[in-house]
Amino acid sequence: MTIQNTFPYISAPVVITQDMCDQNGHMNVLYYSRVFGQAIEDFYSEELGFSKAYFDSGFSSFTLEDNIKYIKECFYGESVFIRYRLHKVNKKLIHLVAVMVNEQDQLCAIYETVLGHIDMKLRKTSEMKESFFDNLSGRVKQHTRFDIDISLRLNIKSL
Repeated sequence: MTIQNTFPYISAPVVITQDMCDQNGHMNVLYYSRVFGQAIEDFYSEELGFSKAYFDSGFSSFTLEDNIKYIKECFYGESVFIRYRLHKVNKKLIHLVAVMVNEQDQLCAIYETVLGHIDMKLRKTSEMKESFFDNLSGRVKQHTRFDIDISLRLNIKSL
């Protein structure tokens, strides 16, 4: 698997600080979630279209399920990068997959999340507007040109 091709969006580097490490001398699992979550912000708004204008129109997304698989330890002083791809989408759900890699481009962790598209007035999942869905569908086609050769744990039905 070529990580650059299969995960086209890359975050800014994150340097592992001492306070991110636990008594075992490696990054604590709580910080994996935080690093993945913080790295998604630009991807979420710029790539996926969840902008302030979209929120103001009464729609958002809620996380429905997350999964992290830990592959390689991350230590104090190391820099890691998060690479994302939009893996699948249907009218109500979005499946994102990300990997954490170190400076040597070694795989450290795999992150998956399923987001529900939410009508904020009802606070329930709802179908996306056609233009929003078309944008995401186009991104899925771009992001999935290359297969992932890692096993994923989450799945949604795609259209």
